[in-house]
Amino acid sequence: MRATIRDVAERAGVSIATVSRVVRESGTVRPETQERVSRAIAELHYTPNQLGRRLAEQTHAANGIVFPDLSGPYYAEVVLGYEDVAADLGRSVLILSTHGRDAAPAMVEDMAGRCDGLVILGRTVADDVVERLASRHTPLVLLARAPIDGVDSVKAENTSAAVQLGEHVIGSGARRITFVGDPEHSADVSERWVGLEQAVEDAGDVQLELARCGALGEDVGAAVARDFLASGELPDAFVCANDELALGLMGGLRGAGVDVPGQVLVTGWDDVMAARYAGLTTVRQPMRELGATAARLLDELITGLRTEPRHEVLPTELVVRASSTRPRKES
Repeated sequence: MRATIRDVAERAGVSIATVSRVVRESGTVRPETQERVSRAIAELHYTPNQLGRRLAEQTHAANGIVFPDLSGPYYAEVVLGYEDVAADLGRSVLILSTHGRDAAPAMVEDMAGRCDGLVILGRTVADDVVERLASRHTPLVLLARAPIDGVDSVKAENTSAAVQLGEHVIGSGARRITFVGDPEHSADVSERWVGLEQAVEDAGDVQLELARCGALGEDVGAAVARDFLASGELPDAFVCANDELALGLMGGLRGAGVDVPGQVLVTGWDDVMAARYAGLTTVRQPMRELGATAARLLDELITGLRTEPRHEVLPTELVVRASSTRPRKES
């Protein structure tokens, strides 16, 4: 009969968890205890069974990641980066999309009970839900969300890049700028708004307005274009919270005969593939690396490699293209 991890623990006079730590070479077992466990493993010809080990340790070998929505290229890129690393670490991935449902807190807490740890992206649930999970010692990583004390987080840099973007648009001649997005929608969008406000304030003679919209899809951007066209008053520049908004808005303007960038400048954020083909000025953020970093941080917490929280901020880059670059007039 094949020896089990429980047999080894009994032979060595230790707990099952101690045997598991020796097998995983975690380095947290005293040398004399490790020698005793190793001797028992050899005597019993024990071969670790991955499923059995997970059951004995009450682990799942699965990570959970929670999104507000799964539509759009941004989320797809983050998931790809997350899954690539999780697969390399031998973990499967459970994905939950909350879609703003009232039941989101219960859904997230239920998922936490079915996996070894969670990555929570954006404002999918309120801080008190995160704090409650953290108090239960659930391994957690916040992604693209404001940090919470004692909980790991990873995000892209927003404010400084937004200042640079604002300076670029102002330098291209814009004196009336409309920001399309909702600073209350996410921490990222809020920081982009703050950076743009700073650039406008530093310029001194520029007007900044907010076209608030909760959703960030192309159809919303097209609707914003229709509303402004109907009003008969277009700003000098639209600075959009993401590329999808910008692409929809730019398409709506051009479809109505508005020259972009001749009459109106348009910028986005993310640098999705479509932005490159459309000549859209944007801020490139490392979407796949955001997901990959979150997966690595979570695995460190699950495996006990560290206990102190880490807060990672990944760099972004302004990418200037045709949508915000007016041709120079010949003298």
